Amino acid sequence: MTRTDYIHQIELLRGSVVAMSSMVDKSIERAMDALRRQDSALAQTVVAGDTAINENRWKIEEQALTIIATQAPMASDLRQILSAISIVTDMERMADHAAGIGKIVIQTASEPPLKPLVDLPRMSDIAREMLSGAIGAYIANDPDAARAVAERDDDLDDLYNQIYRELLTYMMADPATINRATHLLWVAHNIERIGDRVTNICERVVFSVTGDMRESSVSMR
Repeated sequence: MTRTDYIHQIELLRGSVVAMSSMVDKSIERAMDALRRQDSALAQTVVAGDTAINENRWKIEEQALTIIATQAPMASDLRQILSAISIVTDMERMADHAAGIGKIVIQTASEPPLKPLVDLPRMSDIAREMLSGAIGAYIANDPDAARAVAERDDDLDDLYNQIYRELLTYMMADPATINRATHLLWVAHNIERIGDRVTNICERVVFSVTGDMRESSVSMR
């Protein structure tokens, strides 16, 4: 394989990572749409689609391992390849969280809504914006942009804590709401974990470009 072919293989790998991010983003979007509409059929689509995302992760890892095995990359090239493996692992877990929301929708679709959904969609919007920003930083090889995205995890944590307190108030005031409130709390937890996974991606972008392997200041709090 010539140097040109080798660089092309790395670019194909990076393209596969970006394409997978679109799949994951769509899964999160559909999960939240299903929740808002109490649409169990759409939720089932999210759950079923998780298999394709899992398979895509393994294909990308195989791409990466093939490059390592055949080209013995060094330095920044090796960091890019290892980072791609780590990033798709986190994205696959993000899709698991979206599927988890889908399963909750299926379980609760027949129940009357506990309350209008305001903060949960806001959490989802922030998480999706973070994912988009992290992938943008990955495409641009921009560690500063990645660090800025990671800082937004504080916004998700603040909303999660707000939702937790509100739902706890519902449960304390009326025990009949406990089941519905608990399910909404699990939705919030899944979105909060998506934000944590995006922070991991940001750390990998920084590592890929700079060689600096450490937790971000956000994840160490």
